[in-house]
Formats: sequence, structure tokens, C-alpha cells
Amino acid sequence: MSCKKIGLLGGRGYVGQEIISLLNNNNDLNIGSVYSSSRAGQPVKIDASGEIIYQDLALDKIDLGDEEAFILALPNMKSQQYVDLITNHNKEAIIVDLSSDHRFDKNWEYRIPELSDPVSSKKISNPGCYASAMQFMIAPILNILDGPVNLFGISGYSGAGASPNQRNNTEFLKDNILPYTLVKHLHEKEVQTHSYPDILFTPHVGNFFRGIMITGNFFVSKPSDPKEIMNLFTDFYREMTLIFIQESPPNLQEVQNTSNVIIGGFEMDKATNRLTFCCALDNLLKGAATQAVQNLNSAFGWDDNAGII
Repeated sequence: MSCKKIGLLGGRGYVGQEIISLLNNNNDLNIGSVYSSSRAGQPVKIDASGEIIYQDLALDKIDLGDEEAFILALPNMKSQQYVDLITNHNKEAIIVDLSSDHRFDKNWEYRIPELSDPVSSKKISNPGCYASAMQFMIAPILNILDGPVNLFGISGYSGAGASPNQRNNTEFLKDNILPYTLVKHLHEKEVQTHSYPDILFTPHVGNFFRGIMITGNFFVSKPSDPKEIMNLFTDFYREMTLIFIQESPPNLQEVQNTSNVIIGGFEMDKATNRLTFCCALDNLLKGAATQAVQNLNSAFGWDDNAGII
């Protein structure tokens, strides 16, 4: 296993900072360059042994190096121009895109590590944070679902990004919860496309910094005991070291600042065959940065979780 040199485009934001930390924990991945429009020329703290300088992300100034892979941590609708630059610079470079821009593009490999085969493409589309949590909930019971799935989610305001806006304004959020798009949210389309077509999803943002909690209501094809359902999840994720199944509902504090997923709180209304349970994960890590590094590991032919804490 040889050390691979990685470039990060969009290193200033919350997810970019988490990616830097994860790459720094992986002895086989070396941060070669970090690009930012707002911090060009400023130091990037890598570890106690040194730092590198943010390079300019502006299209007319960007200077790509000899990196073997690039992670794009850019806003939606911004990645394609950089994909073109990278491809023209080095057509063999691996690209992991964290934006939504290529999640519905058949030329890109959409991949949730625990639910997908090893990477087979040089262009990988990272899943969305809410969409990942929902698909972790759906996958073990996909073959017993009957009718629509209704999912209610709430995330920390870091999910609204680092640039100031109403949904990350802590004064506006004080003692408050704000709904995102009430219908046709992009992550709803993502799950409909890649997992289960009949879902209804309503996301919200709360007055806490990081983490996602989703409660799902599912109708299943026959009456089932909650223990039986829990065992399905335990068996499905038995080999997945970052996913934990428990009887009680997850505590958001237990997943914050970790790469773990907790699924639990299984309850069943046998009169209607309605199953309800919850999923919690950290939107910045397992919902974004962790999966980017897992996908990068897989693209190099390594174990998904290499260097993941």
C-alpha cells in the first residue's frame, strides 16, 4: 500500500475541515493541497508537525498539482467546472464529489459504503447526509415495506453551511425549529432514486450545531415483533463496524463528533402494521466527510474504514 496524494477543493467549510482531520489520521493518504477562495494564502493547520497554505480556488487562478485524487467539498451547482479542470489536467485522477451535482448522473458512481459494492469508477458521487440516514433505515427492511414511508428529520445548523444565512443564524434559531423545503426536498428525490420510490420526507433545522435525528414511520407487509425487526437490522449490519443497532432510541449526543450511526427505538403497531424507529448520525462526519474518505479508500482498493476513527 503506497501513500496517495490528495487535493481538497473547498477546505474552509465545516465538512472541509473534517476531511482535513480524517485525512491527517490516515497514514496512507497525504494532503497535497487545499484550495479555498476566501482563505487563499492563509495557513492550513495539518498537525503538530506542520502546515500548508490554502491555494486559490478561483477558476482563473487555480493551479492543480500531481495529486492522485481530489475531493470536492463545494456548494451545489459549483462542482462541474472543477471536474472539467481536473479531468483535463489528469484524466486518471479519482474525483469524489460531495455536492448533489452528480447524484443522478449515470456516469458517476453513487455510493454509500455500507450499502454498496467496492468502488469501480474514478468518479464517485458522495451521498447526502439525510439521504444516507434514510437509506440506512430502509435497506434492511426493503423487501417487507408496503406502501409509503414517512420520515421526519431534524439536523444541526451546520447542515446549512458556514456562509451566513437564516438557517444557521443562532439568534434566529434560539428557542426555534425551522423547516427546510417541505415537499420535494433534494434528499427525498435521492432516496427515491437510489433506494425506495415511495417516501415522504420533511427536514428541519434545530438550535444545535451538528448531528441528525430521523424518525421513520413504515408500513410492513405483515405483523412483526419489534425484536424480530431489530434482529433483521443486527444481522444486516453485523459486519459494519460504524453502524450500531439498539433497542432504545438513539441519543444524538452519542453520535456527535463520531463516524458512527445508531439505529434504534423499534416499536410496532400491530393493528396497522406500522413500524416506527429512529436513526442518528453526525451530518459533518458520517453524513459527509467520513463517507468521502471511505469512498476514497475503496477507490484505491483498500478497506473502507482505513484511517477512520
